[in-house]
Amino acid sequence: MKLTKIFLFTIPFIFISCGGAEVTEDLTEPLDSLTESISNSEEPDESSENIGYEVGDIATDFSLMNIDDQKVSLADYDEAKGFIVIFTCNHCPYAVAYEDRIVALDAKYKTQGYPVIAINPNNPDVMEEDSFENMKIRAAEKGFTFPYLLDDGQEIFPQYGATKTPHVYILKKGADGNKVEYIGAIDDNYGDESAVTVKYVEDAVDALLNGEEPTVTSTLAIGCSIKM
Repeated sequence: MKLTKIFLFTIPFIFISCGGAEVTEDLTEPLDSLTESISNSEEPDESSENIGYEVGDIATDFSLMNIDDQKVSLADYDEAKGFIVIFTCNHCPYAVAYEDRIVALDAKYKTQGYPVIAINPNNPDVMEEDSFENMKIRAAEKGFTFPYLLDDGQEIFPQYGATKTPHVYILKKGADGNKVEYIGAIDDNYGDESAVTVKYVEDAVDALLNGEEPTVTSTLAIGCSIKM
């Protein structure tokens, strides 16, 4: 009996800390409720996991609808040195926690040649809060200064290999195309910006702007699973 109690306690802790498919903002939820949510969750299908890009790959361009009802492609940015491509959405608590930081990234790096390109990969039929109309509303509420694109048909995020919201891909423009230089998280503390100790995206972009290779090129993206 004692061993059973320990097992039930540790399972919910691992589920939350690893950024499971669904996130509750109430971390004091009763043990029985958390245990039930785990037992009812689907096991990941390893055969259908996204492979996507690795650091060093060349990312293909896309043409996706922006919240201003205009299509946006990376090729539209003639003066860009690269891009901070972020798969994000409206509903996910992790994505919401990072919204102000994403706005700040665009403000800091767009003028230096690395604009933010945000893409919502979720299926709005599954998550209505992430519909195109709600994307427009959210962008206006938060004052997004960057394109917020809908991955209509969900064709782009599998190419990249994105699995979470948010999930970041830093691309460096070169003669051969847009080379993937970093994949992963924005920083090391989604819950408390004041407690961040490593700013992965900023460090990587700063290195590229200085003509150097990023020291850290891959981290674990923490967030909500993409809804298909």
